[in-house]
Amino acid sequence: MASIKAICPICGKETELKETRRKEEINVRGDKITVEKKYEECLKCGEYFEDITAEEDPNNQAYREFRKRHNMLQPEEIRELREKYGLTQSELSKLLGFGGATISRYENGALQDEAHDIALKQARRPNFLLGLIESNEKALRPKKKAKLLKSLREEGLRTCAWDNVFDEFFLHQEADDKSGYKKLDLEKLYAAIIYLCKEGVFKTVLNKLLFYVDFKHFKEYGTSITGARYAHLTYGPGPDKYDFFYMVLKEEGLLRSEEVVYKNIAGEKFFPNQEPDLSVFTPGELKTLALVKEKLQRVKAVDLSAISHREIAYKETVNGQTISYNYADDLIGI
Repeated sequence: MASIKAICPICGKETELKETRRKEEINVRGDKITVEKKYEECLKCGEYFEDITAEEDPNNQAYREFRKRHNMLQPEEIRELREKYGLTQSELSKLLGFGGATISRYENGALQDEAHDIALKQARRPNFLLGLIESNEKALRPKKKAKLLKSLREEGLRTCAWDNVFDEFFLHQEADDKSGYKKLDLEKLYAAIIYLCKEGVFKTVLNKLLFYVDFKHFKEYGTSITGARYAHLTYGPGPDKYDFFYMVLKEEGLLRSEEVVYKNIAGEKFFPNQEPDLSVFTPGELKTLALVKEKLQRVKAVDLSAISHREIAYKETVNGQTISYNYADDLIGI
């Protein structure tokens, strides 16, 4: 690395200082987290000292890793929550019963406590935030309160509709051979969808990519990644009632779709509005996702459909029938 001339605070002599980085452990609430810390090395006395002008804060690195490990909100996610509803830091603090500067500290990198993190996650649910506003007379100005209440009630009705559909069709499904011996994990399913859509993907292709992700992982590890059930569909295997999952992601603003016309044939193509949260996956799951994406995403829709139609899982089932993961041993597409 480049060196600079300066006075060494250890030996007191003018010398050349060389930037270097050293790995150190920081203890964050009992977790030992390794971070890189920036130091300067004096080329005369050979001593190292901390670079107090460094823009990178090792504690901030450690806090971000701690939040990731414990599935806590990052500062930018707290800011996004507040800005989504047009709330000031003070307003959100009052609604949640926090101290006046608490949200400001969290958005600037301070590590939230567990109880506050739970409250902030709940506040992302429109019906929960609606209840907070209705029960707090003085947190918002009357005009702003009325506008936000109207918006939250509309959003809450849509959320309830999704919740009712989920409860009716998915909540009581067992972890069996039709789910890859795993309960439906929406967090992983949604993250997988966003990951596979990164460069844009047609819906019919996405259905089959998800099928190959879960069935390939079941073949290698004996369990699916998402716990989704797959059905025999017209253009190949795909998630059972897949439109529910895609509509929720679009409604939440995590996914957008465009109608693409090619040779007088129109198709719906999905694009993500944010990066996928890959921290929810195990190393083995990430390996499977990357493999399927690399091998199959650029295969033409018509070719991928033809490949999936040759799968024993597809040939031995009929339209609408749920496909057992026990067919995974016979996969030919990947």
